[in-house]
Amino acid sequence: MIRVKRVYEQPSDQDGFRVLVDRLWPRGLKKSEARFDLWIKEIAPEDRLRKWFSHDPEKWEEFRKCYLKELEHKEEYVQQLLAKARETDLTLLYAAKDETLNNAVVLKEYLESRLEIENQ
Repeated sequence: MIRVKRVYEQPSDQDGFRVLVDRLWPRGLKKSEARFDLWIKEIAPEDRLRKWFSHDPEKWEEFRKCYLKELEHKEEYVQQLLAKARETDLTLLYAAKDETLNNAVVLKEYLESRLEIENQ
């Protein structure tokens, strides 16, 4: 199972392998308090796209399409996450305040679609 969760939330037993998928370090989070297994900042949206989106709900659909296209060129990191998702629960951590319009949601969608294709 793949989940998404704010990095500021307490870890739970259901989280499994926890991966921070933001390019920038989360504001206000001390490295000593960070509780995740891996940080793959390279899988996050490129700076240009991230800055353009700026969490504007009106730009969501275009952001989503552009980020999905970017993910097609990040196969090494996608494979790393898919391998983990095949063996254990996977939680994608993000810092954004919006729980439904963020890069981790798009990444989860992408990974699940890849796993679904594999299982056909």
